[in-house]
Amino acid sequence: MEQQYLTIALSKGTLLKPTVALFGKAGLPAEGVNEDSRSMVFDFEEPMIRYIMCRPTDVPTYVEQGAADLGIVGKDVIVEQGKDIFEMVDLQYGYCRFVVAVPEAMRSAKLADLNYKRVATKFPVTAERFFRQQGLQVEIIELHGNIELAPLMGLSDMIVDIVSTGRTLRENNLIELVKIMDSTTRLICNRVSYRTKYELIQPLIDKLQTLVKGGNN
Repeated sequence: MEQQYLTIALSKGTLLKPTVALFGKAGLPAEGVNEDSRSMVFDFEEPMIRYIMCRPTDVPTYVEQGAADLGIVGKDVIVEQGKDIFEMVDLQYGYCRFVVAVPEAMRSAKLADLNYKRVATKFPVTAERFFRQQGLQVEIIELHGNIELAPLMGLSDMIVDIVSTGRTLRENNLIELVKIMDSTTRLICNRVSYRTKYELIQPLIDKLQTLVKGGNN
């Protein structure tokens, strides 16, 4: 029987370099895999690995639908999309966090004060779930651009966003009121692929877990 490629969907952007570095440590081929290449598909006949370059928000879809066996993507995307995939390894890089941020004038606000307020976000599912769990009702305003602009222009009272350093919030006179959850990069797997390509996938999972636990040394 002809051997099949193991297809891995990689996230473009900030996660790509650390992913390629980790794969190198795991003994996977990664020469020439970068965003500057015109190619979006990278085939390595030995050991039959194929990488596809995706927008982070598309990675779970490629994996869920079976176009990729594995994917590298942030926990934030996994939580927001809720795709039917296996989450296999916390790779522990690409740290960021979901936060509720408000204008400086609301610095002393309590969570209860946010009831019936308007929240601008790129993550409506995560935002709505959080406020519902707190017993609060809010109006969700979904945006796709720089959501820090929304409170400045009176479009919303607050925002829910992903932050790493918080610098962008400070530059727009917004402060982090509460952290919703932390996010790091994860290895995800197609449910069917995990069974049909188990002998290829499980050793890779074991190797990545060992590297992560060893501090990637």
